[in-house]
Amino acid sequence: MIRALPLLLGLALAPGVAHAQDADAIVGRSSRVYRSLSSLRADFVQVIDNPMIDSAESRGTLIQAGEDKLAMRFTDPPGEAIVIDGQHVWIYTPSTTPGQVIRMSVPSGPVYGYNMLAWLLDHPAERYKASFVRTDRLNGRTVDVVQLVPAVPDLPFERAIVWLDREDGLPRRLEISEHSGATRTLTLSKVRTNQAVPKGTFTLEVPSGVRVVDQ
Repeated sequence: MIRALPLLLGLALAPGVAHAQDADAIVGRSSRVYRSLSSLRADFVQVIDNPMIDSAESRGTLIQAGEDKLAMRFTDPPGEAIVIDGQHVWIYTPSTTPGQVIRMSVPSGPVYGYNMLAWLLDHPAERYKASFVRTDRLNGRTVDVVQLVPAVPDLPFERAIVWLDREDGLPRRLEISEHSGATRTLTLSKVRTNQAVPKGTFTLEVPSGVRVVDQ
């Protein structure tokens, strides 16, 4: 019986070990699911932890359609928004830059500006070395936690931890360690996919009296 114990333990642990070694497959599946969506909508909570200044928490709704359109509309701070319309990134954050909207061209290549989902899930096998961290539970769902370390230059972060839903493959949390030393964590809930996107979602209406500053 004692001799059989190591074999039984090996059989019990084998599925988990095999799964843990398959980080590329886990991320690859999530990438295929993500790229197949016509739209994604979710509530978000974003926490930016910067050792040089106080941490900041914000929340709101995120809507994405395709690789180049994204809207983050904040309920806290209220009225703020980051919108990518396919050609420009529009940033309206009066709590930090009052009286102006910043407009900039959408970057090309693997650097997607404020579109963190595209950073991580568009062609990940070409851009990252993936390693399995653990299986976890998040908001009542089973997730695979995977670390992504950039394997190409010019990506705007040092590493990312992603929580990928075991059932549907979609991201539920992103934790990004930026070059500045800050850590940005984006947690998604009430994720809905392939819904019709209301007209005007990816248009930022510039408030009266607010100037547009091109960068």
